[in-house]
Amino acid sequence: MQEINWSELSFGYMPTDVNVRCEFKDGKWGDVYTCEDPYINVHMAATGLHYGQEAFEGMKAFQGKDGKVRVFRMDENFKRLKNSCEGILMADLPWDKFENAIMTVIKENKRFIPPYGHGASLYIRPLIFGSGAQVGVKPSSEYMFVVFVTPVGPYFKEGFKPTSLMITREFDRAAPQGTGTLKVGGNYAASLRSGQLAKENGYSAVLFLDAKEKKYIDECGPANFFGIKNNTYITPKSPSILPSITNMSLQVLAKELGMEVEVRPIPVEELDTFEEVGACGTAAVISPVGSIMDYENKKEYKYGTEAGEKSTLLYEKLKRIQNGEEEDKWDWTFLVE
Repeated sequence: MQEINWSELSFGYMPTDVNVRCEFKDGKWGDVYTCEDPYINVHMAATGLHYGQEAFEGMKAFQGKDGKVRVFRMDENFKRLKNSCEGILMADLPWDKFENAIMTVIKENKRFIPPYGHGASLYIRPLIFGSGAQVGVKPSSEYMFVVFVTPVGPYFKEGFKPTSLMITREFDRAAPQGTGTLKVGGNYAASLRSGQLAKENGYSAVLFLDAKEKKYIDECGPANFFGIKNNTYITPKSPSILPSITNMSLQVLAKELGMEVEVRPIPVEELDTFEEVGACGTAAVISPVGSIMDYENKKEYKYGTEAGEKSTLLYEKLKRIQNGEEEDKWDWTFLVE
């Protein structure tokens, strides 16, 4: 095994020892099994390739100071994957298959779990897609469930340092009543052009507005949005936002820290009033936002060059729970035995 500099890991793919798979055929799921081959032999007419019958999740496992390995809120990832499968008519994956696959892939790749104290984690990617051959536009009769892992560092290269976002009205990530609330690949494909535009202009990501009126904050391409003012944690309510498990957790922690929580539409103009702004998600955890540029209106909103006080408290509290350094009173972590 190559020597890994755990402290210098980016959020990218590194090969590991095995992946785990399970297949749905003849109306039922088969056994969970391990595979060393990183490639999948799939029919050229698979619905996952042609009609977007594909959904995935992002999870993390952490090695704590006590040496124990914990997976954060995998039951919520299962619920979200189940919702995605229902949304695009894929086979319903049972909890026992999901749990077995997650625990197996972690154990089989345990040498790739970053040690405690390096700011890194083991990223877990469950994927399910239509694998059966189909030419007509209808659901597949066969599906494949795959889970692979890779050690990762922070999603944004800045880590827990303020990053910059860009608003553009030229592109939408997802339409209201569409697939925005599902974690499906098409939503991410729709964000690529705008994401490239942001990077070409020196910004980390796009902050999308609602697709209907372009008046309200929706979410960042890879993360949910939140703003803080008057001791209140505020995050958008929208019919096209992917519900973030990290955001859900931060709302609980904000209340624990004595803050108010509001989930409601956030007009663009309100960006002027926030004391702190952040992007949150499994990959990013929390990325403080130092500035937001409204590209078309040439207006910039600034929030400082250091992470805000409340964002820092939330980030540190969440990390302590994930690492087993603080009591997990909500039973969010699953121990890998």
